[in-house]
Amino acid sequence: MSDAGYDHATVERRWQEAWDEADVYRTPDDVEDPTYVLGMYPYPSGKLHMGHVRNYTITDAYARFRRMQGDDVLHPMGWDAFGLPAENAAKERDTNPRDWTIDCIETMTDQMESMGFGYDWDREITTCTPDYYQWNQWLFSRFYEEDLVERRDAEVNWCPHCETVLADEQVEGEAELCWRCDTPVEQRELEQWFLRITEYADDLLEAIDDLEGWPNSVRQMQRNWIGRQYGAEVDFAIEGHGSVTAFTTRIDTIHGATFFALAPDHPISEELAEENEEIRRFIDEEADPDGDEPNGVETGLTATNPATGEEIPVYVADFVLSDVGTGALMAVPAHDERDHAFAEKNDIEIRPVIAPEPDDDEEPEAPDIADEAFTEDGVLIESGEYSGLESETARERLTADIEGAAEATQYQLRDWGISRQRYWGTPIPVVHCDDCGPVMVPEADLPVELPEFINTTGNPLDAAEEWKQTTCPDCGGEATRETDTMDTFVDSSWYFLRYVSPDLEDAPFDLERANDWMPVDQYVGGIEHAVMHLLYSRFFTKVLADHEGLEHREPFTNLLAQGMVQLEGEKMSKSKGNVVSPQRIVEEYGADTARLFMMQAAQPERDFDWSEEGVQSTYAFLERLQGMVEDYVADEPDGDDDAIASYVDAEIDATVAIATAEYDDLTFNKALRETQDLVRTLRQYVDYTEPHAETYERGLSAVVRLLAPVAPHIAEELHETLGNDGFVAEAEWPTAEIDRDRVEKRRQLVENTREDIRDIVEVAGIEDPTGIEVVVAPDWKYDALEIAIESDADNLIGELMSESHIREQGDAAADYGQDLQVEREALSMTLGPDEEHAALESAAWLIEREFDAPVDVVHAVDADEGTLANAEPGRPAIEIDD
Repeated sequence: MSDAGYDHATVERRWQEAWDEADVYRTPDDVEDPTYVLGMYPYPSGKLHMGHVRNYTITDAYARFRRMQGDDVLHPMGWDAFGLPAENAAKERDTNPRDWTIDCIETMTDQMESMGFGYDWDREITTCTPDYYQWNQWLFSRFYEEDLVERRDAEVNWCPHCETVLADEQVEGEAELCWRCDTPVEQRELEQWFLRITEYADDLLEAIDDLEGWPNSVRQMQRNWIGRQYGAEVDFAIEGHGSVTAFTTRIDTIHGATFFALAPDHPISEELAEENEEIRRFIDEEADPDGDEPNGVETGLTATNPATGEEIPVYVADFVLSDVGTGALMAVPAHDERDHAFAEKNDIEIRPVIAPEPDDDEEPEAPDIADEAFTEDGVLIESGEYSGLESETARERLTADIEGAAEATQYQLRDWGISRQRYWGTPIPVVHCDDCGPVMVPEADLPVELPEFINTTGNPLDAAEEWKQTTCPDCGGEATRETDTMDTFVDSSWYFLRYVSPDLEDAPFDLERANDWMPVDQYVGGIEHAVMHLLYSRFFTKVLADHEGLEHREPFTNLLAQGMVQLEGEKMSKSKGNVVSPQRIVEEYGADTARLFMMQAAQPERDFDWSEEGVQSTYAFLERLQGMVEDYVADEPDGDDDAIASYVDAEIDATVAIATAEYDDLTFNKALRETQDLVRTLRQYVDYTEPHAETYERGLSAVVRLLAPVAPHIAEELHETLGNDGFVAEAEWPTAEIDRDRVEKRRQLVENTREDIRDIVEVAGIEDPTGIEVVVAPDWKYDALEIAIESDADNLIGELMSESHIREQGDAAADYGQDLQVEREALSMTLGPDEEHAALESAAWLIEREFDAPVDVVHAVDADEGTLANAEPGRPAIEIDD
């Protein structure tokens, strides 16, 4: 510390060097009580932003907390270092992605160290290095061996000018132009590599219910993405085209099918388009599956409804998707909103065949479908022999009765296409031989390393002619390497396993250590990864459990999706010019200030607004705390161990217990609010009287350790100032046993009493109180309150009066009973009379300090009857002399 105040730069530099020298955060391989804490590793974009700082402060604070609780904590960091942004940056700067990425990593590492994040840097991984991505290739080969890899044609975005495939996010605007050259983007069929995640669809879906430590919203997003639907497949005959199978979840509505719809890329649609210009124009120019309303074109064909024999018109419609269901559907406008909108637009009959369940013996009435479809289950009407059946029963009957119909299950989930026509990614370990076809590169020849970068249009690997030419591992003949690289989601689907043994040379991870450390106890990252990254990680983990001996089928036990850091209600972004630099905040106020402000501003999963005033206030708090500790050490107090010290001791215990529980729940803002309230109490204590040294030092020590996970540098400094040996990062967490409910009742009692006194002083205009009397309610009122809370009798007053000691109170009991009757639904138990008296008496000094008047806390038996009449449990009566 400096004479001028809190010298954050010196303090933070000193302790970062001390931690490094002592290897404080190094995690041994073999541990007894493992806790794995992990933040989603970052893409090395060049500089940390506030989202990074928040994410990694959350994991760092939790890791430090668990370490102080005695756990062996694995808290590593690495880099999601492959990807398109680095390749684009290299093209723009005429450099190569490797150098660009490594420079960014070095910059961000320095920034992370300046934030004081307690990582075991010996376990750092970087996914663009061959010693990491060779295991992507090894895993790809293992998946191939287990028939979980497939190569087939797939439609991609293609820029004819750049001669390259574009990711969806590189196709810009409604005109769908290439982001780089503004050329209209085409759709092309290319051979692509897929991981067969659909083989695990049921496993992935059914295990979601067991992810109790995940947010419900994330679990539901995964359910929706997998999209399992039970229904039936049923054949409709289309003239001249044979039978076409449609999938439906509502075969009970089949009698209301008034048209049949095909996807624009259904084989029949494409066949018709060759002969019909109107259909061709619709498919090529008008079809918009992402549009606000469904569009289509009539084909002139009809389909035969297998339940009724009715001929219904066939349309090509853009709301039908080839990769959902079968690419064909029976349309029932009365009972499907999308079909209803299309039917209204194209003047197609809307025929209701499901009615709401009628009451008792009434006949079901057709629903009003003029403005919207009736989409609920109900009772069949206008459905021949099936009329009167409930929907569920009808589905079973119709599936059994209609020729060719069969139960079916469909998924929205599609196999994972991992091919990327990019340079900066893991080369897919395949060679193509004219005689042998695609052949896996043998394990002994891994890794297949990237060649030097060639700044060219199209895929740079296609231009690497010398690298491409190779020999077939099977026949020894001439062959070419696969020039696609892997989706970077492959890197992040297992990286958490590599951390347990990052230097292992003969396997992607040490199985025994992985079984000890996994699953990750606490995972933290952005909600934008709620589906893809998390789903793919779950998929990889299940495959590794099935085929590599991993004992855990889920990667992450608890998941926290942190909220955004905003400025004036908007997400920080360079394009909006509202970015606050973490480096500036560290330089001006220190890392501890930034960390503490972020963690106290809101719960981790909530968005919050960055505030310069809030940062300044946080810095001032740390300065005040520093001053309190240094003043204590310079002039150790010699006060009495009295009622005031007893109150402070109780508040210390309460703060420790509550803050510990909040840390455990990752509600850091509540833990820090408790800690700051304790600092406020300690300041009031030392301002009011000569404090008891042991009590005051205990309070300061508790505050320092409670702040240590979030503000570790100043906590180390103050821990040392208080005369402690060793690092606070390795100190024992403070402990206290309390009944939290009673603590909160005690605090509420004291605060309510102080507020009531303030109100009386203000309303009565008392400028200089000379004495304050606080009277606790009589015992019988506490008994009456307990009876009222537990009673379910209609006549509460009668039940109260059945108790002789209450009945003896006469009108007072009747009046109080009436009050209890009115407030019955909102009643809650308070402390008992003796506890209330003790709580108020121990807190009397706070009232005396605020109002500069003596305070007398009086038992009911010693009180004046007039004053006593106003006293109630939890709300003592108050008399103020002026």
